[in-house]
Amino acid sequence: MPVLVESLDREGRGIARVEGKAIFIEGGLPGETVSYASYRRKPTYEQATATAIHEVSAARELPRCRHFGVCGGCSMQHLELHSQVAAKQRVLEDSLWHIGKVKPETLLRPIYGLSWGYRHRARMSVRMVLKKGGALVGFHERKSSFVADMASCEVLPRRISDLLLPLRALIAGLSMPTRLPQIELAVGEEVTVLVLRILDPLSPMDEDALRVFAAQYGIQFWLQTKGPETAQPFYPQDAPPLYYSLPEFGVEIHFRPTDFTQVNHAVNRILVRHAMNLLDPRPGEHIADLFCGLGNFSLPIASRGANVLGVEGNAELVRRAEDNARKNGLAARARFQVANLFDAPSCARFGANDGGGFDKLLIDPPRDGAVEVVKALGESGPRRIVYVSCDPATLARDAEVLVQVKGYRLAAAGVINMFPHTSHVESIALFEK
Repeated sequence: MPVLVESLDREGRGIARVEGKAIFIEGGLPGETVSYASYRRKPTYEQATATAIHEVSAARELPRCRHFGVCGGCSMQHLELHSQVAAKQRVLEDSLWHIGKVKPETLLRPIYGLSWGYRHRARMSVRMVLKKGGALVGFHERKSSFVADMASCEVLPRRISDLLLPLRALIAGLSMPTRLPQIELAVGEEVTVLVLRILDPLSPMDEDALRVFAAQYGIQFWLQTKGPETAQPFYPQDAPPLYYSLPEFGVEIHFRPTDFTQVNHAVNRILVRHAMNLLDPRPGEHIADLFCGLGNFSLPIASRGANVLGVEGNAELVRRAEDNARKNGLAARARFQVANLFDAPSCARFGANDGGGFDKLLIDPPRDGAVEVVKALGESGPRRIVYVSCDPATLARDAEVLVQVKGYRLAAAGVINMFPHTSHVESIALFEK
């Protein structure tokens, strides 16, 4: 029986209702009438796949990638880009209201950037599948642990997409192809690094093959034998360092290929500029940057003349943030500290419970959010908070604490299209006393 798709859920699936039951339909878009086949049935909902589209949305587009629908890397290529962003904006607004019981006074204009070839960071799986010709290199299939049979990828930079088939041939020719489960990609301003996760040592012939490949395609190989800290450069040894730049602030952020950095460098530049405009750091102000990582926001804050304390739970990232501050001539105004920001006593120790003398605060937490941080803020807490979020639900939860308990107002919020063609929602919010 055909049904009308009413809206999209947080995973980009169409939502229809049949006799009060929600039907989540992959491939269905709002306004479309579709037929569907259910693959999971529960008392209050079903999960399904569209089998026929009877009335087509004007926002529907032909997916650019030939692997769309099989590869799990993208979920929204069939939806026009501005409609994707509008759907993400609705997810943000709905989360803030239904979870946090708050509404922004101003909706910020969405932040756009490159929509294709934007992924400068990626973790690709490798698997030997003889019936598919040997080694597969790519993302997992949708709802599966299998590796998609990919010959190209439209969200990777073109030169990296063009490496997928050569990489498959390279790995199939190694002495231990079943002992290389993962390749991590990191693209910098001057070098592209591929980190091979290897479970067995390479043979001399394997090493020769990697050197020839690196020279031919202009990349640098790193080898990782265990955890991320074991990754080391293999060839060429004299490659330029990995870094990305924030030209507006005269800053370069150096990083290791296994460090966390934003996948979309172009949008990150816009995001940092936008965050600085909202935070408005001034010379002489004291600002805390929590979950600071490598200093992505800390160093631009310091470049504006403010004194910044970057706080991060990973000691290695803190050391690299300090090194980045020195390289950029900002060590006098940017200092860094290791603290577990998911632990209430740790938040109290670095001074969040009474503001710590901070005029302003920038928070950029992982998906778990920053609930212990916001709970620790006292009456004399910072007068302005910029919150960069990668999960609308935890942002909404923390916003409720800030507004309903701590006396802030949600002055503004909006989405950042960091991951086009996926359902991932990145956002930014401004809280003021």
